[in-house]
Amino acid sequence: MQQQVGRRSRTKRWLMRYPRAMPLGIFVLIAAITVLSIFAIERGEYERQSAQLNARATAIASALERRANASSAYLRAGAALLSTMEDIPPEDFRRFVSELRLDADYRGADGIGWARVVRPAEIEEFEEFLADVAPEDAQFYPPMNGGQPFGVAVTFLQPDTERNRRALGYDMYSSPERRAAMVEAERTSRPTATDSVVLRQEGETQSPGFLIFMPVYEPGVGGRMLKGFIYSPFNANDFLQSALELEDAGSYGVRLYDSDDEAGSLLAATFDADLDNRDTATKTVTIANNPWRLAVSIREERGLSGLSMATLIFGLLVASLLMLLVRMLTQQAQEDESALRWFEEQASIRNSLTRELNHRVKNTLANVLSIIALTRRRADCVEDFATGLDGRIRALSATHDLLTQSDWGSTPVRAVVEAELLPYAQDDDHSLELLGPEVELAPNDALSLGLAIHELATNAAKYGCLSQPGGKLDVHWKLLSEDLVRVEWSEHGGPPVKQERSRGFGTDLIERIVAQELRHPVELDFDPKGVRCVLLIPVRQPSEFMIRANRKAPASTSEG
Repeated sequence: MQQQVGRRSRTKRWLMRYPRAMPLGIFVLIAAITVLSIFAIERGEYERQSAQLNARATAIASALERRANASSAYLRAGAALLSTMEDIPPEDFRRFVSELRLDADYRGADGIGWARVVRPAEIEEFEEFLADVAPEDAQFYPPMNGGQPFGVAVTFLQPDTERNRRALGYDMYSSPERRAAMVEAERTSRPTATDSVVLRQEGETQSPGFLIFMPVYEPGVGGRMLKGFIYSPFNANDFLQSALELEDAGSYGVRLYDSDDEAGSLLAATFDADLDNRDTATKTVTIANNPWRLAVSIREERGLSGLSMATLIFGLLVASLLMLLVRMLTQQAQEDESALRWFEEQASIRNSLTRELNHRVKNTLANVLSIIALTRRRADCVEDFATGLDGRIRALSATHDLLTQSDWGSTPVRAVVEAELLPYAQDDDHSLELLGPEVELAPNDALSLGLAIHELATNAAKYGCLSQPGGKLDVHWKLLSEDLVRVEWSEHGGPPVKQERSRGFGTDLIERIVAQELRHPVELDFDPKGVRCVLLIPVRQPSEFMIRANRKAPASTSEG
């Protein structure tokens, strides 16, 4: 239990010591945890997305290779057939292509063509052959240069369309890209694809494409005599789209380059958006003995995932709520601390006030005993004793009421004088003048002044200026110094004061009890014109244990 109380006390001290830093620290801590969580989520999402990207790139690369392999298989079959024929008439080639029954696996290609080897001496014969088989005027082009041993001219291209007829007679051996692929195909006896080229049948458009060549050799001749090439032209974009029908790209962008390094030219792309600064997976794709590069990238800009956004919102909400809760706890701790201090102060005040009241009561009882003793000596009968005692006790009571109203704090001189002269203030037969600055008296001094004013007023009402019409009473006071006030009582217009008189109780009370309490001598003059009395009263500071009338409530000391 003590350990738990100690922990709570330490927590409360922290809250009190750092009332603003603690809520902010809690918010920063939760926000940091949220950021780390989002980082972990995004990293996992990135790894998952990268895995999906690689899987999609592998699938698309496989689809491209399947398309290319299907085309290569048809070309192998065609090469095997054409190598058995001495001459290849157009009807036989057309029938051969139709019997292949090209299905969806061959989509993306412009068809299948035959390109025979044409040596310089055979150009005229080849052009005559083209004139017989081509519906339009076709010829061998471009002309051979002196260093070219032979040409490989497009002889047939099925299906027979307006687009494909543009390529008839074109010497593909004159193109470096095409020639490199044919040389490699002849060397390996395998279907070989070119790098990026513009097909002759494209006309004025510059859409990139490629060709796959398969060599055909002369039959029945010793060694290997190249007869020509059976080939398939491809529009690169059509070829890519046909492969993506097998494996949909979905939200990914796909680009196909004619080389497996960064120097390759772009063959085809699913869209033209800039792919810089995006996640990209690259694969090497072998298309008819030619390595190409496939790049698959994310189509859309990446942002925070849904789970990350939810975590961010939830984390900030929790951080804000905890910060608010800690702030409220801090305020509550401050209020509790303030209330505790206030209660401790009140307890101290009550204890001090109890001790002070005990002291006051003892002093008051001592004064009462003195008053009783003096009154008994001067009284001739019980009625005089009771009357004198009643008035003096009432004077003490009136001053006590003033002290109670001020919580036994300081009491103004004017208030004490007005309380004792209140019975005479409304009498029009005489006048009162109370004049002096605002001076506060300590409780004991106020009691002594009240007793003195009461005795003087009682004497004036019996024998002095308050006993007949036209009398005037002046009570003036002034500060002689910061810690001493002079109070002067002056009577005017009353009966002449007897010079031969016995010493009364009032005189003894003022000169003995009051002077002793005030610790200053009292000047009491019985002038024939009127009684005059001068009191010197200390101006003392209120005791530190006194209850303040304007003390603050506990709640008002709390921090807002």
